Amino acid sequence: MKKGDIFEGEIGRVDFPNKGHVTVDGEDVIVKNGIPGQKVRFRINKKKHGRAEGRLLEVLEASPLETRKPVCSVFPACGGCMYQTMDYEAQLDMKAAQIRRLLDQALMKGGQVDAQGNPDYVFEGIRRSPLEFGYRNKMEFSFGDAEKDGPLTLGLHKKGSTYDVLDAVDCRLVHEDMTRILRCVLDYCRKEGFPYYHKMSHEGFLRHLLLRRAHATGEILVNLVTTSQLEPDLSPLTEALRGLELEGKIVGILHIINDSLADTVKSDETRILYGKDYFYEELLGLRFKVTPFSFFQPNTLGAEVLYRTVREYIGETKDRKIFDLYSGTGTISQILAPVAESVTGVEIVEEAVEAARENARENGISNCRFIAGDVLKVLDEMEGQPDLIVLDPPRDGIHPKALPKILDYGVEKMVYISCKPTSLARDLEMFLAKGYRLERAVCVDQFVHTVHVETVVRLQRKHT
Repeated sequence: MKKGDIFEGEIGRVDFPNKGHVTVDGEDVIVKNGIPGQKVRFRINKKKHGRAEGRLLEVLEASPLETRKPVCSVFPACGGCMYQTMDYEAQLDMKAAQIRRLLDQALMKGGQVDAQGNPDYVFEGIRRSPLEFGYRNKMEFSFGDAEKDGPLTLGLHKKGSTYDVLDAVDCRLVHEDMTRILRCVLDYCRKEGFPYYHKMSHEGFLRHLLLRRAHATGEILVNLVTTSQLEPDLSPLTEALRGLELEGKIVGILHIINDSLADTVKSDETRILYGKDYFYEELLGLRFKVTPFSFFQPNTLGAEVLYRTVREYIGETKDRKIFDLYSGTGTISQILAPVAESVTGVEIVEEAVEAARENARENGISNCRFIAGDVLKVLDEMEGQPDLIVLDPPRDGIHPKALPKILDYGVEKMVYISCKPTSLARDLEMFLAKGYRLERAVCVDQFVHTVHVETVVRLQRKHT
């Protein structure tokens, strides 16, 4: 077996995230973008130190798990979905098994096992998203083309491609309001002949369409992200958008200028074309102000399941001091605050901290304090001893230099929320080494049809 060779085989299990295993002549090959049970053709694109990776070329035969037809026109080429042809129960079972394997391996390595040598903790499976389709309250669509020099497209990248963009005119991950807005923007930009921004030459105008729609209030924020290379009159687009028949209501239309060379959605300048630059969402009886770039869980109803789970895992908070590290817009802090003595949130994104403070005022919560800064540095300056700690770090997990500082508090209990379980499994090694044990773990499926899943674990300090 060498690089460039083409093989056929059947995908066995799929490990998180999206790593399918195919056995070829007794060797294990990792092939991404597949479903367990599919028979596939693939090309070896990496062979190193006895490990082989292959690039999926073609699905030769569907998996027995694929029991339904695609619900949009660009599946399976689009990178937005992976598993929509699988029954939802099968998706849940697969994700739960993936996370359990990761946690089991981490505990076996860390020595948290029972008398028979098995991982010693309670794994509580997976909790489903209340909505299977139309659940996303935020989506970043890209401008581009589906093939070189083809017509303008607006949607999501092809699987495995950083350049080819497929139209998302019937995307089922978002509410129909969002697809109507996308079609309106795409039709207008095609009619005007606006060029999209080319990542290699750094020339062009159109970059992204960032849409946010509150589930509870139906308020919608439309954000057109472009370079400053053209200065067109966008008032006809604004009027076209305002004239759309929608279930919800557009409360703001923004033109965001981004001349960064990086392919990220950010603002050098924000121009309000209509309305305001924020909207309100409601979650577990609390009201939250959401701005274009503030972090808010992308599945509102799924977030309610997640935060109820966090509250359950934390348990009694009466008269306790809580540190909420990586606190975002302060959602968890405010959910825990009513009976706690105090909650201190730490978040590096200043815009999110300002939103957290404003949200706390809006909800009449006075015992939450939010600090803007890097957890790694802020912990050196924070005073007081917390009774418990909540951790909700970004995808890469907790900074390896911050984790020892967190562990030095020696609190009885911590709850860790992870959007990338491989990072959680890595961090568990230090928790176990420092005298904590994993008591309970559960998954929450916030990202139906995708490879992603949230994981919540409760860690308890061992007494010697």
